[in-house]
Amino acid sequence: MIKVLALAILTLTAAPLAAQVPDSAAQMQLSFAPVAKRAAPAVVNIYATRVVERRLPFADDPFFSQFFGDFDLPPSVQNSLGSGVIVGDGMVVSNYHVVGNATDIRVVLADRREYAATLVLADEPADLAVLRLENAPPLPALDLADSDAIEVGDLVLAIGNPFGVGQTVSSGIVSGLARTGQGGAALMGGGRYFIQTDAPINPGNSGGALVDMSGKLLGINTQIVTRSGGSNGIGFAIPANLVKQVVAQAAAGNDRFERPWSGLEVQQVDATMAEALGLDRPMGVIIRRLHENSPFAAAGLTTGDVLVAIEDQPVNAAAELDFRLATFPMGETVSVRYLSADGWGGARVSIVPQPEGLEPDLDTITIDGPFQGMTVTALTPEIANSLRAPADLRGVVIVDAQGRAANAGFQRGDILLSVNRISVTTPDDLENVVRGQSGWWRVDFMRGNRRVTARFNG
Repeated sequence: MIKVLALAILTLTAAPLAAQVPDSAAQMQLSFAPVAKRAAPAVVNIYATRVVERRLPFADDPFFSQFFGDFDLPPSVQNSLGSGVIVGDGMVVSNYHVVGNATDIRVVLADRREYAATLVLADEPADLAVLRLENAPPLPALDLADSDAIEVGDLVLAIGNPFGVGQTVSSGIVSGLARTGQGGAALMGGGRYFIQTDAPINPGNSGGALVDMSGKLLGINTQIVTRSGGSNGIGFAIPANLVKQVVAQAAAGNDRFERPWSGLEVQQVDATMAEALGLDRPMGVIIRRLHENSPFAAAGLTTGDVLVAIEDQPVNAAAELDFRLATFPMGETVSVRYLSADGWGGARVSIVPQPEGLEPDLDTITIDGPFQGMTVTALTPEIANSLRAPADLRGVVIVDAQGRAANAGFQRGDILLSVNRISVTTPDDLENVVRGQSGWWRVDFMRGNRRVTARFNG
């Protein structure tokens, strides 16, 4: 028995195991220790500090201000705790929500060595950030696995610092693939693409490693679906294939992640569409709009075609399309498979950045009132698609909310529909309404899939 167990552990240490179900008592007693020992030194704890300006809740109320004047509270210092993964060359990958807007970042290694770190790339949409350690010697780093090669049921380990108790390893399996926030988008962060695992992930695990049985990085743990605040066995990780491109752009000097541009507006194919298209089951996304400069148009695709795969990987949602493109570097070409009126076809599509001149026009409201500090842009079909909003919805999107706008409760991603019952479809519309009126405000807007009406005085 001892010889069999020793030989099995030696084999696990020397080379990755093929996926198999334990079929003997010796195999059931195998330990995850060799994998944990290999991966744990590259997983770090992160302590981030940020300074937040504060205002009294009623500072914008005219009745309150006449008695208390312009009284502001002193700034508050917020501390956040999370995890990160060393990926080589002094770079650490974590979540944006752990280190975004931090004024001081400290990274503590598993052996308790501590280093200051600077943020070199931040990408809030993907919830990823890359740090560079200051004055650090060569450190253990994790190799990145091919996250497209995993299967549901594969064993995984989650390594991080839950609740600040210290480095912790938990085990589980891959519970699901291609999770894109559909059906629970408010909890999962609709528009993103995840690996789902039942390995326990708790607060503090964010930014930590999800590793396979060879000790390679499969993903960056990012969030859980929970209604109680604890782990319910439904955790999500950002796939390593996307992490790889984010790290590559950080190493190249980018301070933000440049995403490939598709020039498409797509809709998921449902059962009714599949029947009309002659498909035996729902698959792919149908192209509803196609920009004339789109690389897909250049490859021969047109409106009404059904895109089903990129490099033999399925594409069944808009978020999955965005993810698949983002896992390839700029300048490459990828194979796509699609269904057109002429039948099944294939093409090569170039990975390109968004052309100049297509960036949305941004306008920041500086006029006194509850909109002050709000940065908005017109709602385009592409933005509506990314927000999971109806394609025919008209309004302006909040891309940032600071100062009084933030204090009023507005959030990034809110879609303003009307102000004082006047429709707003461009930043100029909003600014004209704000400039021409004062006093009581009625604002109708969309947050997620809910229509909200808010009233303000001031």
